Amino acid sequence: MKIAILDKDTLTRGDIDFGELEAIGDVIYCDIKSEEDIVSSCADCDAILCNKIVISGSVMARLPQLKYIGLFATGYNNVDIEAAKAAGITVTNAPDYSTYAVAQHVFAMIMRFASRIDEYDCSVKRGDWSKSNTFSYFPYPTDELQGKTLGIYGYGNIGSKVAEIGNAMGMRVVVTSRTMHVDCPYPYVGDDIFAVSDYLTLHCPLTQETEKLIDKDKLSAMKPTAVLINTARGGLIDERALASALNKGVIAGAALDTLSCEPPKEDNPLLGAKNCVITPHIAWAPTQTRSRLLGIVADNLRAFMDGQPVNVVGCD
Repeated sequence: MKIAILDKDTLTRGDIDFGELEAIGDVIYCDIKSEEDIVSSCADCDAILCNKIVISGSVMARLPQLKYIGLFATGYNNVDIEAAKAAGITVTNAPDYSTYAVAQHVFAMIMRFASRIDEYDCSVKRGDWSKSNTFSYFPYPTDELQGKTLGIYGYGNIGSKVAEIGNAMGMRVVVTSRTMHVDCPYPYVGDDIFAVSDYLTLHCPLTQETEKLIDKDKLSAMKPTAVLINTARGGLIDERALASALNKGVIAGAALDTLSCEPPKEDNPLLGAKNCVITPHIAWAPTQTRSRLLGIVADNLRAFMDGQPVNVVGCD
């Protein structure tokens, strides 16, 4: 089997071993900048493995030998799933590889607003503590998480892990999800989640129904003290509406690991918005997490070759 890996540079800084995939078949690594690059590089490939490169229906139509697309990701909005079905191409994703890492990042973002460690660190290093008349000074208000309401929009693997951590920290956890989980120990609150949450964290997929889920009306329903967190997909948020809400004090802050366009354009309104913390889509990126991801992708490909595919996307 000939296998094309399209965006290796999104997965490694030289710290991940691709030997497990190279042992499966004839692997080529492709530098892709356009659809034409995909077609020309993968013309004789049976399988494509990719992370965020868009695989459109028009690309699939021009690759008649292509039988398999494996994603180095849980989300699959970069692949035209209906076109893949029509062409008989199997598409698989990698569920649950980043649960611990993303949940950890969510709480790093929550702690940034609750404890304000970065601001105090900068203050101390400016000499403010050295000039203090008392042993402790606290110009930046901090909060206990105990008793705060943690709203979780999407109760899948990551959302449930975030809920577990929040509960352990004494937070009141509430949930909204398209699927009612019978074993969920937390109350489902529907759209009331926007009004009741002190910290609202998004863990739903990006679909036509959820695109720009967080709009002006949803933001207006939130508490002025609330913080919005997004480690899912940037397209879940109307970015101009969020920037306006932050600048006008409609909500207290936002912490984002994803934006609608990545890397962001210089005119993205969130880059200059008040109380907006942005990290460059790194919640999934610990070394251990990426190694686990590669192993899942290799297992998926082997299962497909054995005629028993697993983690198939769009399988009814």
